Formats: sequence, C-alpha cells, structure tokens
Amino acid sequence: MLSAAEGILLSIATVEAGLGVLGNTFIVLVNCMDWAKNNKLSKIGFFLIGLATSRIFIVCLLTLGAYGKLFYPNKYLSNSLVEIISYIWLTVNHLTVWFATSLSIFYFLKIATFSDCIFLWLKRRTDKVFVFLMGCLLTSWVISFSFVVKLMKDNKVNHRNRTSEMYWETKKFPINYVLINIGVISLFMMTLTASFLLIISLWRHSRQMQSGFSGFRDLNAEAHVKAMKFLISFIILFVLYFVGVAIEIICTFIPENKLLFIFGFATASVYPCCHSFILILTNSQLKQAFVKILQGLKFSEKGKDLRAT
Repeated sequence: MLSAAEGILLSIATVEAGLGVLGNTFIVLVNCMDWAKNNKLSKIGFFLIGLATSRIFIVCLLTLGAYGKLFYPNKYLSNSLVEIISYIWLTVNHLTVWFATSLSIFYFLKIATFSDCIFLWLKRRTDKVFVFLMGCLLTSWVISFSFVVKLMKDNKVNHRNRTSEMYWETKKFPINYVLINIGVISLFMMTLTASFLLIISLWRHSRQMQSGFSGFRDLNAEAHVKAMKFLISFIILFVLYFVGVAIEIICTFIPENKLLFIFGFATASVYPCCHSFILILTNSQLKQAFVKILQGLKFSEKGKDLRAT
C-alpha cells in the first residue's frame, strides 16, 4: 500500500504522463495531416513527428515501469521482462534524445547569426550535419546495445550470493550507467551546446534591436526574448528528464524508498508533458490548430446550452 504522500505524488505524475501523451499525439496528428495535405514533409515536420512519437513511447514506458515496480514488483523484476524492457528503453531513449538534438541543431543553424567560419561552413552544409548526426545515433546505439547484451548475459551466467552481487552491482553502477549511456550523454551535450550558442546569438541580436527606437525593432526584440525563454525552459526540462531517469535507476538499489522512486517518475514525466505544450504554443502551425480545436469545443458547448434552453 502507498502512503498519502506517495499516492498524491503518483497521481500528479500520472496526470503529467497523460497530458504528455495527449500533447505529443496532437503534434504528430497536426504534422501528419499537413504532410498528407501538401504531399511533402519538411525537416521541421520530420523532427517534430519523430520527437513526439518517441516521447509517447517514453511516457508509456515510464508509466508502465513505475506502476509495475510499485504494484507488481515480483512479476516486473523477472529477468526476461527486464531484458525486453531494457532493449526497448535503450532504443526509444536514443531516438528521443537524437530527435531533440537534431531539432536543437536545426534551429541553431537556421536562426543563429555568427560570423565564425566554422559556423558558416556548417550552415551551408546542413544536410551533411544531419547525416553525421544519424551516424552518431547508429554508432552510439550499437555500442550501448552490445554493452547491455553483455551485461544481461553476465547476469544470467553469474550465480553468486545475492548480497555480494548487489554490492558489486551498486559499486559498478556509475561506470556501467555511463558506458551504456555514453552515446545519449554525447547527444545531450550537443543539445546543450547548440541551445546555449543560440541563446547567446539571440541575446546579442535582441540587444542590438533594443538600441533602436522603431516599433518594428521592438517587436523583433520581444520575439527574440520569447525565443530565449523557450530555449531556457527546454534546457531545464531536458535536464530534469535525465535527473528523473537517473533517480528511478538508483532506486533499483533501494526498492523500499517508494517516495523517491515516484519523485523520479514525476520529474522525468515533466519534460515530455510541458515541452510538448511549449512547442504547441510557440509553433505557429501547431498553435493555430490548437486554437481551432478550442474554438470548436466552445462552439459545441454553446450549442448544447442553446438546445438545453
């Protein structure tokens, strides 16, 4: 049984997960409808569909994992199920981080203004940059997958005393965690670098805009400030996602601390939930579709009220 605090926190995390699925499903549907309408899929549409789809799977895995560990620990922690979930999680997590990285670099190369020769060289070769990122994804996934397979085989072959095994697992955990996620960590660092550089570029440009006095320049400066706020919120949410996942993994060694585990679940779920709605509100196409849905809901409610009277 869960305590009151654990039950409340689990309810909050579940609501976050549900909103995350709804928000990301909306992003996928809008971009797929635009793809079908124009018979053409833009790069930004491809990245948004991929990011939203992978995040739907991430939310489902986080939710199923949390409820399985809390209410069905014996069945969930069976070796065969843990192995299957580990492989699925590894693949989906790589895709989620890769799409977020690609989207960040896409915006960086498209919006940022630097006179550095390296940046200009990359900006002229955007397609090659994404081919390089695809190579990074495949390489990191193969390395991580092979390492997980090795760990799973070692766990099956090893029949030592459970207490001693847990001691060594805990001792080796930081090393194993870094080795398994070395590719994801590299992509994460690329995302942070691109986001910070874009923030610097937007900040410089907004300062230049604020030095003018025309209304047009003021509007541009305001748009740049909003973009910086969006990027900063994305960085914070992305970091929280990694922190939450790390907390959940650490709780494998302290299964009695359910409150900390649920806190990790809630922290990790904030990113796919909040960032999906930030994307909806900052992307003109998504925002327009969202407003139409809200207007349609209001119109249907008014119609019901009129029929009732």
